[in-house]
Amino acid sequence: MSDTMPAMNILGPGAPKPTGLNCRDVASRRRQLYELLGDLPDRQRPISAKTVRTEKRDGYILEKLELDLNGIEAVPAYLARPEKLNAPAPVILYNHAHGGAYDIGKEEFIAGRKALQQPPYAKIITEHGWIGLCIDTWVFGERAHTSELDMFKAMLWQGRVLWGMMVYDNIRALDYLIARSETDPERIATMGISMGSTMAWWTAALDERIKVTVDLCCLTEFHTFLLRNALTGHGIYYYVPGLLKSFTTADINVLIAPRPHLGIAGIRDNLTPPDGLDIIDAEMKRAYAELGAAENWKLIRYDVGHEETADARREVIEFLKQTL
Repeated sequence: MSDTMPAMNILGPGAPKPTGLNCRDVASRRRQLYELLGDLPDRQRPISAKTVRTEKRDGYILEKLELDLNGIEAVPAYLARPEKLNAPAPVILYNHAHGGAYDIGKEEFIAGRKALQQPPYAKIITEHGWIGLCIDTWVFGERAHTSELDMFKAMLWQGRVLWGMMVYDNIRALDYLIARSETDPERIATMGISMGSTMAWWTAALDERIKVTVDLCCLTEFHTFLLRNALTGHGIYYYVPGLLKSFTTADINVLIAPRPHLGIAGIRDNLTPPDGLDIIDAEMKRAYAELGAAENWKLIRYDVGHEETADARREVIEFLKQTL
């Protein structure tokens, strides 16, 4: 008899399969997803903003802001806008990545990072006449006063979920963004790479005001990671208690349909296994086709790892131009 114990199947029996649009009313599913995010501040609490400074940069105006979004701690943010606007402009809620670089946060928006092409997205967004906003999410940038793990633990004790608080801040940042007179609330996009990608599709799934979604390098099928015993690929922020009892990644993304959604992935990216991408792509194609909007879902894969290629950058810009 072998002394070696069989490997534990952490997936377990009864794992849910993608249920698409037919499982329940979409509004009900959206509420159910939001409720999984823990004890969140009141969605109707007033938002206040302080302008720390305004400066002219390379072809655009940059505002450094301090936002009160959650009533717990201030949220530093950058807002980039064209130098001249003749009418309310399309807006992009930009979400920064993780990458273990807690000091970067919103600086990615104006300075870029290794995984992204140059120039930074603040420059690209304003060159096209759009307005962009990026906040420091919890434990990043100017909010990196506590480690990710310690913040996760502290919040869990209090009935909160770190990812839930991150998503909440992002939705409230959208509230602030579209309340500004320069913005067109009917033309709103959200985008990001890596953790910013995940934030983009979560925010769009929960908030119908998002009209266009672009996610780069993090459309991850949760159950694929369980089957591979590969949960260390993502930080602790990523994990929402009880999520897989009711949702797959495809289920969340289906809540975005039929709104335009572009996914960019690398086939050698360990954070987005190809078999997981296949599952999501099939479900999304089905959901968009059922809604008569097959052309609004697009997944492009490149023979690279966790990075934005020059071709991907061109696809992102063209997609935004067509849909905004």
